Amino acid sequence: MKDKLKIFTNGIFKENPVLILLLGCCSVLAISVTVSGALGMGVALTFVLVCSNVVISLLRKIIPDKVRIPCFIVVVATFVTLVQMVVEAFLPDLHSSLGVFLPLIVVNCIVLGRAELFASKHSVGDSFLDGLGMGIGYTIVIVGIAVVRELIGNGTIFDQRIIPEGFQIGIISQTPGGFMMFGFAMALLIYFLGKKGKKFEPRIGCDGKCGSCSANCESRITDLPKDEPAAEVKA
Repeated sequence: MKDKLKIFTNGIFKENPVLILLLGCCSVLAISVTVSGALGMGVALTFVLVCSNVVISLLRKIIPDKVRIPCFIVVVATFVTLVQMVVEAFLPDLHSSLGVFLPLIVVNCIVLGRAELFASKHSVGDSFLDGLGMGIGYTIVIVGIAVVRELIGNGTIFDQRIIPEGFQIGIISQTPGGFMMFGFAMALLIYFLGKKGKKFEPRIGCDGKCGSCSANCESRITDLPKDEPAAEVKA
């Protein structure tokens, strides 16, 4: 049970796809201007992530290894198309605000990364929890940044006036403000993780030269104490 909970919570905290793994940053910076747009993007990506993880996990023993990436893209594209059709039919304003970033979920690094590194190697249940945790982690970040940017930059939340006109800080709702809020959110999460556990030093993958490495290892961020050496990666 603890292992299942760890898989789910990893995507929210220790391996947050946006603030720790630095994936999907383009959509976060572009869509986090309004809370409604950010929430819609988060829900759409979570749905695609969960569904694609489950289907890819079910097909992991059938898909040939040499064509796995094209197969993953086809699976993801199927669910993205469904989401796009539903949003365009029932939420045209949201579809307009998301723009090109909704169909670009097909090649989102978070979705393809979890398909390659997790869903293709784990059971359906674990893949479902991983996709849900990663999706929630993404949604929390993009909605949290959007709340601050819309409130301070425009003085509104869900287009409802909260701060009187003339007291907004316009730059927060612009591109520089997006980078500022992103940096603050990243620093806050790293501070929280540092206070919660041991002092850690993030490392990506193994310590070798991965560019010339032919090993099929699972590159991921691990939180290793400074006094604990990195484990050797077996080919």
